[in-house]
Amino acid sequence: MKKLLILIMASVLALCSFAGCGKSGDANTIELNEVTHSVFYAPLYIAIENGYFEEENITVNLTNGGGADKSMTAILSGTADIALMGPETVVYVHNQGKKDAPKVFGQLTQRDGSFLVSRNDEPNFSWENLRGKEILAGRKGGVPAMTFEYMMSELGMENEVDYTLNFDVQFNLMTGAFIGGTADYCTVFEPTASEYESNGTWHVVASVGQQSGEIPYTSFIALESYLNKNPDTVKGFLSALKKAFEFLANHTDKEVAEAIVKQFPSTTITSLEASVKNYRKIDAWRTDMKATESSFDRLQSVMINAGELDAKVDFNSLVDNSFVKEIFG
Repeated sequence: MKKLLILIMASVLALCSFAGCGKSGDANTIELNEVTHSVFYAPLYIAIENGYFEEENITVNLTNGGGADKSMTAILSGTADIALMGPETVVYVHNQGKKDAPKVFGQLTQRDGSFLVSRNDEPNFSWENLRGKEILAGRKGGVPAMTFEYMMSELGMENEVDYTLNFDVQFNLMTGAFIGGTADYCTVFEPTASEYESNGTWHVVASVGQQSGEIPYTSFIALESYLNKNPDTVKGFLSALKKAFEFLANHTDKEVAEAIVKQFPSTTITSLEASVKNYRKIDAWRTDMKATESSFDRLQSVMINAGELDAKVDFNSLVDNSFVKEIFG
């Protein structure tokens, strides 16, 4: 955790020096940084492509952080207004005593969205197959790796005893590293999992989220000062997402795939449809967007299990559900 915070703060200082830590100041324009680009975040892309943000008089400029540490850096440096990322970063920053702290104001996903892939076809896959193997599952201290480690401990297997998690590869470089020969298994998000399986690169053998259970995996996060200064923009942002969830609930997997295909120009409709189907199957999305105290308690248990947190932080210090309650009821 200390290494992660040092990295974040060093990046913040560098960005502030380079960019002046400033934005245009237009309340109707949101600089949004996403931790990665995945069908896992389909409701966000539906809102973008169906024009729901425009209906709320909001312009969203979307950028890819390539990791939660980089997305949190964007928030703290002022180069992003809102970030979509794992809320573990909010816990880390809170424990540093920052006055203008980041807060979760809406939860998008409620399970791990990654799928375990293997170079070999394993039709009778069991998690026991991972004994003695090396796995790429994300950076140390990030929700993907911590959730994976927690899940495996519940199955009676411990990292560096029964299997090995490789923390050396950056989150956004794991797929390339695995294809290049690193590790025996890798966790991959959609649509990459389905697209690469269709061309024979690997075999999808299991859903991590289905096995690991509910956890506040990815949330919308902003500084407390931004939430206080821009309540109408925040509510408009959530109203657009509410429309997206309604679209998701009332349209087929193929129709959802067709709605978001411009976000994935190199991916086939068939793979996008399979991706949406896979995420529906594991109940990936938090359709009321409310963060719950029980799920955040479990997240912090996961962090403690990974050795990244000494004591749990009060839920209300991390989450502001007031905007979601007003929009979703």
